[in-house]
Amino acid sequence: MNTSTTITSNQNLIGSDRVMDMRPIPCSIKHGLIIRTWLELPVGDHFVLLNDHDPVPLYYQFAAQWPQAFTWEHLVKGPDEFRVKITKVRAVNGTDATASTCCGGH
Repeated sequence: MNTSTTITSNQNLIGSDRVMDMRPIPCSIKHGLIIRTWLELPVGDHFVLLNDHDPVPLYYQFAAQWPQAFTWEHLVKGPDEFRVKITKVRAVNGTDATASTCCGGH
């Protein structure tokens, strides 16, 4: 991913391999981009979040806002790379996206 490119709201961040590499993305916008991307997924679809730290705060945000609307499966768990498969398992109201900019201090 080219970090010098400005990320626009309609830019698809998921690669052809279904991986969404968030490592070069500034922490201040990570959660919002991940959540927006997930909200735009059709039910039954997924992406693999690739990050440089365990996205536990993001999991808790998903669990609080969209309980039982997603599955969360760790594929790789550190120490330098974390991959989580996030699947949308039921439709949600896209207007309830109060995207945090927090990365749990990372």
